Amino acid sequence: MADGLLALAAELQRAGEPFALATVVRCEAPTSAKPGAKALIREDGSVQGWVGGACAEPVVAREALRAIRDGRPRLIGLYGEGGRVPGRIEGMLEFGMTCHSGGTLEIYVEPYLPKPVLVLVGHGPVVETLATLGRAADFAVSVLTPDALPAEVERLLITSRASVVVATHADSDEEVLERVLRTDAGYVSLVASRRRAGVILEALRARGVPPDRVGRLKAPAGLDIGAVTPQEIAVSILAEIIQQRRSDKAGATEAEQPAVPAIRIESKDPICGMMVDSVTARFRSEFSGRPVYFCCRHCKEMFDQDPVRYSAAL
Repeated sequence: MADGLLALAAELQRAGEPFALATVVRCEAPTSAKPGAKALIREDGSVQGWVGGACAEPVVAREALRAIRDGRPRLIGLYGEGGRVPGRIEGMLEFGMTCHSGGTLEIYVEPYLPKPVLVLVGHGPVVETLATLGRAADFAVSVLTPDALPAEVERLLITSRASVVVATHADSDEEVLERVLRTDAGYVSLVASRRRAGVILEALRARGVPPDRVGRLKAPAGLDIGAVTPQEIAVSILAEIIQQRRSDKAGATEAEQPAVPAIRIESKDPICGMMVDSVTARFRSEFSGRPVYFCCRHCKEMFDQDPVRYSAAL
């Protein structure tokens, strides 16, 4: 099982597809998964492998998708009745898992993301320095001429994780930016003076580029650090790109990132208290005209035997 998952992980890395790998690092009996058990969670929410049953998998999948979004690994603990008292390990994300007979699972979730893409369109000292700095910061850097851009846009698959800097020096600014702004690039900027940037913005509006797309353009490019030389300007631009990638407030909001679907856990299992995704839940019943969702068959059967008894938990 592990060999197959690791082979799949290597294949996804070669293809540039993000995923997360979940590994059980500790357990307390009874649990179906044991230390070393693994699961691979893809960006579409699909799970391959095994790190636990109906109470564990939804939580692991949800946290894996969050890890893919924010790029941060996490250690999660699922504790049943009689398990370790929560709150003793700093950084541990703790969840109840009371639908089984008291076991504990601690699972490490690590995201594997492709290198962030940095596309530089144009030429000159700023582009040359940015290419060098970008590679040193572990970006996948592509330097394109304006003529090569149309074909390369399709090949590069510019997504919300990509950054594009245009430095064509008025040769074809409007044409290049119009094409780039119609992609899903998370960051788009123009190397130009403030006056020239204002002219370009008006030209883009006149070309019919939608306001929301024009509003994504950062012009002039770079943080205001008093940069003067081409090398300093390149540093300010890379700093701005990193700030945009790392800041929760910059760029598109989470709701605007369709590439990473969220698992919608909306309903509480009245038997064990587990939060259950009401869209994908396999087990459900009805009480007083409303649906009730369960993490597993056992919880559903207990509820169905005496629904009034558990109605207060709905």
